Amino acid sequence: MSIEKQIMEQMKAAMKSKDSVALESLRAIKAAIMLAKTDVGAGAELSEEQQLKIIQKQVKQRKDSAALFIEQGRQDLADAEIAQLAVIEQFLPEALSEEEIEKVVVEVITETGASGMKDMGKVMGVVNKKLAGQADGKTISTIVKSKLQ
Repeated sequence: MSIEKQIMEQMKAAMKSKDSVALESLRAIKAAIMLAKTDVGAGAELSEEQQLKIIQKQVKQRKDSAALFIEQGRQDLADAEIAQLAVIEQFLPEALSEEEIEKVVVEVITETGASGMKDMGKVMGVVNKKLAGQADGKTISTIVKSKLQ
């Protein structure tokens, strides 16, 4: 079942159970996917990889918002963001450990023949494609930088 269909099924379940947090989170994902579908140049359907990127973006937004709210002493708002985060993260594949990410980065560096920071963009592109949805870009970037220096 595609991610979009899973979201729709869970939205129905959230409506029936009157779970407002889940419903709000799922609607946010659905809206982001619909927006991406209607963007200029986008096809009628999004690939699973594109949908995962959208979900990752939603996760990152929730994490950033929660951190900002905590920093400002608004735990009530941070809790709401964290609750939504838990609902949204269930659509992402299981995250890889740093060691697993490091293995993939080393593989890609040897495959591409990267030798320094000038090749970072090439390595990042390949690694991001291989690990779509399984690792966030910041972690990948940090590991790639440490390996290319």
